[in-house]
Amino acid sequence: MSVSYKRLWKLLIDRDLMKKDLAKMANVSNYSLAKMGHGENMTTDVLVRICKALDCTMDDIMEIIDD
Repeated sequence: MSVSYKRLWKLLIDRDLMKKDLAKMANVSNYSLAKMGHGENMTTDVLVRICKALDCTMDDIMEIIDD
């Protein structure tokens, strides 16, 4: 099983935001966003901060992919 954050990247495009904007809004590091860009696992804390900043749910930013 792996995680895809394509929904997050689409949401950023729809809201005309850049990754650096999200990092600032959610108080997460650029490194964390880079890891997400490579589909790596993130802590729940980071995901919650992103959801709060974007006023969305986890389902809106990620999906679990069966390998």
